[in-house]
Amino acid sequence: MPNSTKAELKKRALIAVAEYGAHLTMFRNAMSEWAGLNITDMECLRLLFQKGIATPSELARFTGLTSGATTAMLDRLEKAGLIERRPNPDDRRGTLIAPTKSSNEKVAAWFQAARKAQDELISSYSEGELEIISDVFERFVKLWDGEREKLQRE
Repeated sequence: MPNSTKAELKKRALIAVAEYGAHLTMFRNAMSEWAGLNITDMECLRLLFQKGIATPSELARFTGLTSGATTAMLDRLEKAGLIERRPNPDDRRGTLIAPTKSSNEKVAAWFQAARKAQDELISSYSEGELEIISDVFERFVKLWDGEREKLQRE
């Protein structure tokens, strides 16, 4: 598209972003099904890998699940050997949730082929292009966080 107008390029970019989101969701659904988990289970794991530890209440807020559904999710993840429940030292009635030592390696192995493909793709761009790509995705993260917050306030 060497003679594309800015309007055409904007449309192409927004379509690509939408397609990216849809295909990432389809991949995540397929990965969850393959692993014998559901999307919410995988999102919970993702948060735990980022944070290292969380309370069941934090996980419920993050996933949007009720406390009962959160307990069921944690039971599934614990049965799969992916998380462990620990006593909360700051609240003797509370529990902390953490990934098991082996879960990081186990889940990393599930995504090994996808990570390799991502690395090959992203390595094909120049440093300048990578700066632009990073900037776009970082801005979209902020945009979607802002839109989510608006919805939650309504």
